[in-house]
Amino acid sequence: MAPRSQRRRHKKPSSPVAPMAETPPKVMTPPKTVNPVSLTLSKPGPSIDALGFFSLEKNVPGLSQLILQKLNMKSYDDYKLVIDGGIPISGFGFRCPQEMFQRLEDTFRFCAQCRALPSGLSGSKVLRCCTRCRNVYYCGPECQRSDWPVHKRVCQELHLVAVDHLVEWLLVTGDFVLPSGPWPWPTKVIQGWDTWFSMRALQLDASLDAVLGSQAMSTLWASVRQPRPASDVLQGSLKRLLTDALSRPLTLGLGLQALGIDVGKTGGSTVHVVGASHVETFLPRPGDYDELTYMFPGHLGLRVIMVGVDVATGFSQSTSTSSLKPGTIQLSSHRGLYHDFWEEQVETGQIAHPDLVVGFHPGFHSSPDLMEAWLPTLLLLRDYKIPTLLTVYSHQELTASLQILVDLGTHITAYGANPFKSLKPEQVYSNPNKQPVYCNAYYIMFLGSFHPLEQRQLEEEVDGKV
Repeated sequence: MAPRSQRRRHKKPSSPVAPMAETPPKVMTPPKTVNPVSLTLSKPGPSIDALGFFSLEKNVPGLSQLILQKLNMKSYDDYKLVIDGGIPISGFGFRCPQEMFQRLEDTFRFCAQCRALPSGLSGSKVLRCCTRCRNVYYCGPECQRSDWPVHKRVCQELHLVAVDHLVEWLLVTGDFVLPSGPWPWPTKVIQGWDTWFSMRALQLDASLDAVLGSQAMSTLWASVRQPRPASDVLQGSLKRLLTDALSRPLTLGLGLQALGIDVGKTGGSTVHVVGASHVETFLPRPGDYDELTYMFPGHLGLRVIMVGVDVATGFSQSTSTSSLKPGTIQLSSHRGLYHDFWEEQVETGQIAHPDLVVGFHPGFHSSPDLMEAWLPTLLLLRDYKIPTLLTVYSHQELTASLQILVDLGTHITAYGANPFKSLKPEQVYSNPNKQPVYCNAYYIMFLGSFHPLEQRQLEEEVDGKV
């Protein structure tokens, strides 16, 4: 193991966020390319939540203030309190559900062509949405015609985004309960969502039918004041949202399997989710991770600790090191940077050494500031030879992230398309006509570091020299 003093002497590699090659190293067959999403950020700091919020100004000046205004908030601090769980969603200050949904919809309103906000329109101009997707706005026919060659490529997919934005409310309120219970099929048979859906077919159909016929679904569409979509459209949305909720635990399970982690270890196994934010710790329900028990029915306990500067304040802070009961999953969190958590908690024996570390969308490729915050953690994971799995949104992110890991000398054991990626399309909020992406679309696994000769050979492959 590398002593602490050695880890602190590691220097940041030159130009870590500018990949030297356009193709990843040939560790496995390259995954199918998808259109990338731009993640250029404009505000320094290790918080990806804050960086994402302030980056809205770059593409649409004034948009961040419009969001705060429509959500009845005075500052980003108010917004942060909500996403951290300090203020319940019901505490936004809206008088009724109709007002809440209208305000949320209003935060999307700017011209996709000229970037004009409602306050910047002259005369009788108003922003009107595309009638096909109901997800992008234009200040007039000229802008809509000019933008159509770009918008038509994503219009149909953005319609799914618009439906999912609304139906997702049923997950927040608990009116959509995910199907759960022991897997009737062996784990080795479940290779992705197709087989997972087949395994859950009868139970899933009953769950979806119950939601489609519920009063909550009727109330939702009455509140948003839009025509209710057809049942097959709503059923498709519910399935996509289900994959979004279960993508993280099942991807974590994929890492446990692929990296050969022994979940039958006496006292239980430990997974650290590094770089965790409100996405992992605010809206998800602890029961979502019960799917790991069904995936590994013989496990002797799984301890999942979420570590990150954006961990929700209301998430469990219990980090007990006592042995777990077989078949139980303990979720807990720690707010802070992972390398600090390691020195303060793991090295002192207060927290169990991880059997696996997982990072969902770390984003270190996108910003020098984020790379600087992540560098000590990446070096720590490399030097202590901790099995690690990272996920990214797109093929471009995969290429850039692999290049950084190659520069750092990590031993990349595998990468590729994730069979348990979310099927829910994600829209780039400040640039709505970007090709939507999908959470956990690709994965990277690494373990320790390469021998210098092997590393040089791999770098030559990445540079296209062989």
